[in-house]
Amino acid sequence: MIEAQPFDFPYDGKLVPAQTALMVIDLQIDFCSPNGYFASMGYDPAPLAAIVPAVNRVIAAARQAGCLIIHTRQGYRADLADMTPYEKWRRKRSGLENTQVLLRSSPGFQLLPELDVAETDVIVDKTCNSSFTYTDLEHVLRSQGITHMLFTGCTTDVCVHTTLREACDRNFQCLTISDCCASGEQWAHEAAINMISIENGIFGTVSTSDAVIAGLARAAR
Repeated sequence: MIEAQPFDFPYDGKLVPAQTALMVIDLQIDFCSPNGYFASMGYDPAPLAAIVPAVNRVIAAARQAGCLIIHTRQGYRADLADMTPYEKWRRKRSGLENTQVLLRSSPGFQLLPELDVAETDVIVDKTCNSSFTYTDLEHVLRSQGITHMLFTGCTTDVCVHTTLREACDRNFQCLTISDCCASGEQWAHEAAINMISIENGIFGTVSTSDAVIAGLARAAR
């Protein structure tokens, strides 16, 4: 088991690495670089980039234990055919019209070079905040026999939380690693983390990278 709040994960004590997926959400250049989309919106990307070493340690432990590693990338088609009128309006309002920001054809769409990505990892591309919306994520999870999910990435209050909530509704057992997630505002990160464990774990459990690494090592023995 993994030491977590409001109860140790998983609730039934049956942590099986082969049935567990580590989600690494949107650790892309556009979000974590000082020259990327997130910075252009006036947010400080430094907290997002700062979690990468901890995320890499968890990735290494999860891979060693036999977990499935899934990276997600958010961005639109180069021809904008998948962008709704509202999204185009927001893009123009943000001063991003006629730019390559958040397009799959741009360098900023790629995962951070310093992120630990292996050929055996799964990459899911998405246009929405949730990694489930209009993607094959659930099909991949069900095909691989995944029942439990560990969450890392950015941002805690948007893409991580939206994916987490959908995962809970689809009956996956979920744990969020607090020091492996980040937001542009610290208060937003803290609020999102706090919301997970209310009502006795309504959106699963919360733990730290050290506790998760230790738990995975025990489960792999």
